[in-house]
Amino acid sequence: MLQIQLWKRVLIWAVVVAGLVLALPNLFYARVETHNDALAAIAAQGGQATPEQAADTAFWPSFLPSGIVNLGLDLRGGAHLLAEVQVEDVYADRMDGLWPEIRNALRAERASIGTIRRVDSAPDELRVRIGDPTQMDRAIAVVRDLARPIVSLTGVGASDIAVTSEGDQIVVGLSEAEKKATDDRTIQQSLEIIRRRVDEVGTREPTIQRQGDRRILIQVPGIGSADELKGLIGTTARLTFQSVLGRTSDPAANPGPGNLLLPSLDDPETYYIVEDQVVVSGDELTDARPAFDQNGRPSVSFRFDPQGARKFGDYTAAHIGSPFGIILDNEVISAPVIQSHIAGGSGIITGSFSVEESTELAVLLRAGALPAGMTFLEERTIGPELGQDSIDAGKTASLVAFAAVLIFMAASYGFFGLLANLALIVNVGLIFGLLSLIGATLTLPGIAGIVLTIGMAVDANVLVFERIREELKTAKGPARAIELGYEKALSAILDANVTTLITAGILFMVGSGPVRGFAVTLGLGIITSVFCAIYVTRLMIVIWFERRRPKTLEI
Repeated sequence: MLQIQLWKRVLIWAVVVAGLVLALPNLFYARVETHNDALAAIAAQGGQATPEQAADTAFWPSFLPSGIVNLGLDLRGGAHLLAEVQVEDVYADRMDGLWPEIRNALRAERASIGTIRRVDSAPDELRVRIGDPTQMDRAIAVVRDLARPIVSLTGVGASDIAVTSEGDQIVVGLSEAEKKATDDRTIQQSLEIIRRRVDEVGTREPTIQRQGDRRILIQVPGIGSADELKGLIGTTARLTFQSVLGRTSDPAANPGPGNLLLPSLDDPETYYIVEDQVVVSGDELTDARPAFDQNGRPSVSFRFDPQGARKFGDYTAAHIGSPFGIILDNEVISAPVIQSHIAGGSGIITGSFSVEESTELAVLLRAGALPAGMTFLEERTIGPELGQDSIDAGKTASLVAFAAVLIFMAASYGFFGLLANLALIVNVGLIFGLLSLIGATLTLPGIAGIVLTIGMAVDANVLVFERIREELKTAKGPARAIELGYEKALSAILDANVTTLITAGILFMVGSGPVRGFAVTLGLGIITSVFCAIYVTRLMIVIWFERRRPKTLEI
């Protein structure tokens, strides 16, 4: 007989209600999005909210879920960039970094090789002229002793530098294996820094991925323009703390040997004379976040790692009463006077900041500097009106498919078709509930996946209803026919949907961007449609049968 235990009924309805509640915020998308953005901004400001932000948080009740389906670049509008990383910049930095080490090693052999002097060379190599060319073999051996093994899977056993000679010059460059390993590290570091910078400003589900050997694809929904995105990811954000010797309004003033003349970030008519020696660098910064100073003005608080904290503490202890400069990309952000010993490695950067500027500065400081320059090969700005057109087209396609399926099921199976239609509505709600729960991004291919799911969702019900029709010809009664219909159709339902689910999984693993969006919606749609067909529709039929107790069935 048709029977479903009470605990199963409660569990089925609980899953349905939970899925529909999770999908509910998408019906009020603009309000929930404003609410979420306000909460994110308050969190970024250390918990302090402006009156406008407090009002925005009231747009959606706090006791309801606030997860919504993120809209992709083709639906929301945004910016698209294709950038090429100039890895040659890293080669030049490596050569500059090697020079002190090579110089010291060769100086120890000066008695035999004579004088040493660095000469001009290509950016990716280092040339050193020695006084006695007859000792070239000895000089090359000394430099080769400085080589290190490459730490990579493709360069096992190889050295990081290649040393040759030309006349009286030693020529040092990176080995081919080291260049390949350096390229990979540079691209991965650039990817991570770009991702951190983009994520910090609160964009939803950006696409940041490597293309080829040196290129990076960046797609950010919701950002104003490609120029805004370029400004965000292109800033190097090199932070240093240096001694301030004085200030002047003369941009042509001579700072003296070993000093620099740097402009003020806030006042274009003020210039600071600072020592060229860095006290602490941004590389030793572990955290930076927007905050408010004791006067309630926006600022940026920061914290150093143990090594940076020790340097910072020693410097402030020895220079009480002296100004020191906080310098970002060769511009003086602030030049406060040291009032006391600052222990613990933490401090605050003050200036004429707005809340947005302090948040952006904290983002740049946390993200660090890009390891190499970037050339933008392709840039596009997709306006929100184009995204709205895509949304409208997707809605139309979905509604037409939905209406066609509803009409077909009602016409083909009568009352049972109406129950299947009700389960189909629940199915779509569950799909959006799951998408909201996992924070998935919906794109045009994703909408195509939902439309396909709507068409496939009734397949299982069609199999069951046709099987019930067959059983009605031989079974003793309606209850037994319904029971046998579900039992015998189950294997066919599982076979058909499992193979499609496997296909969706393969698309997700090997695809990228829009393909993965299609795979996600298709996979989730398969799971929810099978659940609705096997459990939700069946439960509704059982409840109806228990109340009506029909003697015959008309399907």
